Amino acid sequence: MLKLHQLFLRTFSLIFLLMLLVLSVTIYFWSKHIYLDQIEKNLSQNIDSLSFSFTNLDNIKYIVKTFKAKTGNRITIIDEKGNVLADSDKNIKQMENHSNRYEIIHAKYNGYGKKIRFSHTLNEELLYVAKKIVVDDKIYYIRLADYTYKIQDNFTELVYQLIAFLTLFLVGFFFVTYYLSLKIKDETNSILEYLVQMSNKKPKQEIYSDFCEEFNKITRLLNKVASRLSKREKQKAKQTAKLKIANRQKDEIISAISHEFKNPIAIITGYAETILNDKELPSKMQTNFLNKIYSNGNKMSHIIDKLRLTLKLEEGKQNIMTSECSLRKILDEIVSDLQDKYTQREINIIGDDVKIKIDETLFSMVLTNLIENALKYSEDEVTIKITQNSISIIDKGIGIDENEINKINQKFYRVSQNGWNNSLGLGLFIVHSILKLHNFELAIKSKIHEGSEFQIKY
Repeated sequence: MLKLHQLFLRTFSLIFLLMLLVLSVTIYFWSKHIYLDQIEKNLSQNIDSLSFSFTNLDNIKYIVKTFKAKTGNRITIIDEKGNVLADSDKNIKQMENHSNRYEIIHAKYNGYGKKIRFSHTLNEELLYVAKKIVVDDKIYYIRLADYTYKIQDNFTELVYQLIAFLTLFLVGFFFVTYYLSLKIKDETNSILEYLVQMSNKKPKQEIYSDFCEEFNKITRLLNKVASRLSKREKQKAKQTAKLKIANRQKDEIISAISHEFKNPIAIITGYAETILNDKELPSKMQTNFLNKIYSNGNKMSHIIDKLRLTLKLEEGKQNIMTSECSLRKILDEIVSDLQDKYTQREINIIGDDVKIKIDETLFSMVLTNLIENALKYSEDEVTIKITQNSISIIDKGIGIDENEINKINQKFYRVSQNGWNNSLGLGLFIVHSILKLHNFELAIKSKIHEGSEFQIKY
């Protein structure tokens, strides 16, 4: 299969060869027709001039030879019966009767007659023109003839000139065509190379062509396609990365849920089995075991509620109902509940009461989560500081590494170093999501072994 530039070059070469052939044939017949018309006019004029010289036939041979010398035309004088009376080129005794000649017959009836015919007498093709004249009340025919080989000679010279001109033109056009074919070759190779790069999904740079409008449009479209493909590849890479993260998170949450549920399930199973197997178990101990089963059942329910809340927050389906609430009142209730659980710990609230518009239930979850985290990961007192613009939960515990602070808001992320482990990794994600619904900000300041401060700005 030919390449585009080869097809382009061969096609134009063939077209010009055909043009040369057609033009040559056309010029041949056109020039021949013109030349014959000119010869005919010359012969007709010569016959008219000669006819005035024939007042009698006494000096006919002299007139024929003289006229032949001046014009170069063959002259023949024929009588009414077709007998040749004089001829400038042949002996009249060797010539046949000319009454049946085409040009003589036409001259007999029309006054003039012409014909192109091969002369067996001269072995040449000639153009004959005959005219009827009357001398001494007798009819005679003057016939002039000219050789058509002159046409061939003139045509050959014209053809040589034409071929030389067309050859120069064709050579010039060939070089122009060859240059264009090379440019087309370069452009197509560039486009093909770019397509290969696109197929390998690694186009090095944008392609550009100013050779012609069509190539310019093609390159601009290719750049657009490459840009779209690049964006799709990036999106695909992001989706792949998200899927990998999602799969990893799925494994992590399954592991976390398994870990969270393992302990309460073990406790529930253990106490229930003891109650079922020991029929003589004291009533007080049974009650204590049942309370443990009930407590761990609630714990599992709380974990499930937390997961459901996380999904709602993530999907944006959790609505909030705000009202003006007292922070001090909310904190007093939270601290009271937590001190029942952490009996040996001290929780201090400092600052004046502030009333803000919040969803009391959800905001209580935020404060409970932050305060309980402070209690879990510190051994000294926990301080809650209220100001007009913020509330801070401050501890003197193990702290969080600076590299982990920006990550702990992510769902299922858990900090395991130095013993800081946020259970399922949902607590701070829920905190961050609820605060976002309220248009509040959470700022974290923490250093390893120097404690942490979680500040909510409202």
